[in-house]
Amino acid sequence: MKILDFVGAIFEPAVKLIDDLHTSGEEKLAMKAKMLEIQAGILSKASEYEKQLLEAQSSIVMAEVKSDSWVTANWRPVTMLTFVAAIMAYWFGLTPDTLTQSAVDSMFTLVQIGIGGYVVGRSAEKAAAVLKK
Repeated sequence: MKILDFVGAIFEPAVKLIDDLHTSGEEKLAMKAKMLEIQAGILSKASEYEKQLLEAQSSIVMAEVKSDSWVTANWRPVTMLTFVAAIMAYWFGLTPDTLTQSAVDSMFTLVQIGIGGYVVGRSAEKAAAVLKK
């Protein structure tokens, strides 16, 4: 959630600036409280946005999985298997010199994300089935 770090980084200098003001302690506390209230509101909106984004992405994947088209339902697993095959071929020295270490690293990152998403998705699917009963 990089957006949360970004929002925190924006407000941190403002809060420090309040500490440097030549005013009473009560006024400083009131300003800090107002600043933190604004920050909390922004963080709440950002969290809601992230939640909606994840729900939208999830609905897209579920629509693909439930599709009647074999290609639509299976393009992600086929892509992951292709990347795994390419990575293994690279490790065994079976790829051309034009396949760079950077490209292999990128494919490996995508495979890690894909496997992580699959594991989380399957776990959520099993948990949902248990909770449904």
